[in-house]
Amino acid sequence: MDEKFNTILSIALIPQIVEKEKIDDIAAISEFYSSKTYEMLAKEETKVWHYSPLTICSMWQYEKETGELVFPEE
Repeated sequence: MDEKFNTILSIALIPQIVEKEKIDDIAAISEFYSSKTYEMLAKEETKVWHYSPLTICSMWQYEKETGELVFPEE
């Protein structure tokens, strides 16, 4: 991962997970990094990185609740 990508995650996405899940940063990072959502986000060809942090967080929450990764319609 490049530094910009990690910065975006730490500034925009992880704080949303911390707030919504009421967990600390370390737990949020661990949970997100072990998800299918993160796996797809890390792959350039999936283009998941172009979604907003809020959308990515919603995708992750849905995956966490259902076990399914669903991409939003454009």
